[in-house]
Amino acid sequence: MPIVEITLIEGRTADAKRRLIAKVTDAIVEAIEAPRDSVRIILREIPALHFGAGGKTKEKPEAQSG
Repeated sequence: MPIVEITLIEGRTADAKRRLIAKVTDAIVEAIEAPRDSVRIILREIPALHFGAGGKTKEKPEAQSG
């Protein structure tokens, strides 16, 4: 049973998350011939304040001034 965990900065729409789950599932089924019903996708959403790159958080610039 393939299990995929994807971490995202929160803020995407429900439709976008559904599309992501569907396309990742399709890729796994195609790549390793896993039965579609056995594929598990876990989306983890984190606040932009909890993710940093290059010494800065990923929150919107106006939020970083405080």
